[in-house]
Amino acid sequence: MHLDVQDLRNFYYRSTLGRAAQKTVRDEVKKMWPEAHGQTVVGFGFAVPLLRPYLKDARRVTALMPGPQGVMPWPAGMPNLSVLCEEVSWPIETGHVDRLVLMHGLETSEQPSALLDECFRVLGPGGKALFIVPNRAGLWSRSDRTPFGYGRPYTLSQLENQLKRHHFMPERNETTLYQPPSQRRFWRKTGAMLEQMGHSLSMVVSGGVIMVEVSKRVQAPSGPGLREAVRKPLSILSPTPAKKPKPV
Repeated sequence: MHLDVQDLRNFYYRSTLGRAAQKTVRDEVKKMWPEAHGQTVVGFGFAVPLLRPYLKDARRVTALMPGPQGVMPWPAGMPNLSVLCEEVSWPIETGHVDRLVLMHGLETSEQPSALLDECFRVLGPGGKALFIVPNRAGLWSRSDRTPFGYGRPYTLSQLENQLKRHHFMPERNETTLYQPPSQRRFWRKTGAMLEQMGHSLSMVVSGGVIMVEVSKRVQAPSGPGLREAVRKPLSILSPTPAKKPKPV
């Protein structure tokens, strides 16, 4: 079940913890995708905290928000780029997206398989998608004080296996949000330090969020067709041997 857009907005834009989470996740996204010059960038769920860095150089930026969640105008002070849409039927042409980001979209969806099919449809050749979900082993999925405490948390293997079943090829992954999901001042002041320590100790400490970057895996045609190779396909171009003269 999707969270209400007002609750998401209040968390990310009006709470100290939410602003810290927004910055931490967005910094990791920027490391993976430093720029999107001339590209079409689409976010689904509540991905708007991650899309602002691409507004300047991208050819087009669109924030898709599912109907059960609701929609809000975005970005503030600029022409609106957010769209209310059906969860598994997006107003996007097939194969036109270069960069696709999902946050608070997959884990809260009641139709995750159909949603992944829609992601595959809109992603263009050479395009990349980034799936951001709560980590089952992290602290953030165990607290309902944040949006990451709702929906279905994942392990890395669970997420990658689900993506592979829908013809996505995982290319790299990252975890983040090592700081506790607490509003207490001590944890807010030490949050940046804990993130740095967490990345160096990621084999021991679990981050609150898993991020997996994927590309489309296009399979070879499996239908009927010519299956035998022609031994000499250009034999017609070979020189014709000279004919022997007929006996008189």
